[in-house]
Amino acid sequence: MSYPGHPDQNPDPYGNQGHGQGQQPGYPQSGYQQPGYPQQGYGQQGYQQPGYPQQGYQQPGFQQPGQPQPYAAYGGYPGAPDAGAPYGRDPLSGEPLSDKSKLTAGLLQIFLGTFGVGRFYIGDNTIGGIQLGLTIVGFVTAIFLIGLPILLGVSIWALVDGIMMLTGSVRDANGLQLRS
Repeated sequence: MSYPGHPDQNPDPYGNQGHGQGQQPGYPQSGYQQPGYPQQGYGQQGYQQPGYPQQGYQQPGFQQPGQPQPYAAYGGYPGAPDAGAPYGRDPLSGEPLSDKSKLTAGLLQIFLGTFGVGRFYIGDNTIGGIQLGLTIVGFVTAIFLIGLPILLGVSIWALVDGIMMLTGSVRDANGLQLRS
């Protein structure tokens, strides 16, 4: 039987009136609580809320059914050596990086590029050979003044090629980005 104004009767369904610190009688926790749905177990270890995946730490290499493995493409966890990219990955695209440095390749190409040294360094022997061949032809034909424009052209080509290597626009012979 209900009596108006009785302390056990709470007209607010959210438990915001009476009973001390916002608690309803018979419920150990404060706040809104529906009858038949006690709030026990939330925040306790081993409890899994129905309809939601288990959260928390997962050991690398293990995954729950139906859940994607975080960092699976990078060896299981951040900082792990990646067999597909032993020299690291590009942070923006995720592509594997070359074992060749773009600073070394660029400086070699700027200072010794007429001999194709920067291209030979990154493994591009075809373009390096063409640059070396044109330089040799330019030196041999410089006596007849034909070789001077050839040498000038190869020098400009090597300078631009070196700058492109420094900016990361050139890839190595395997098609990988040069590393920093």
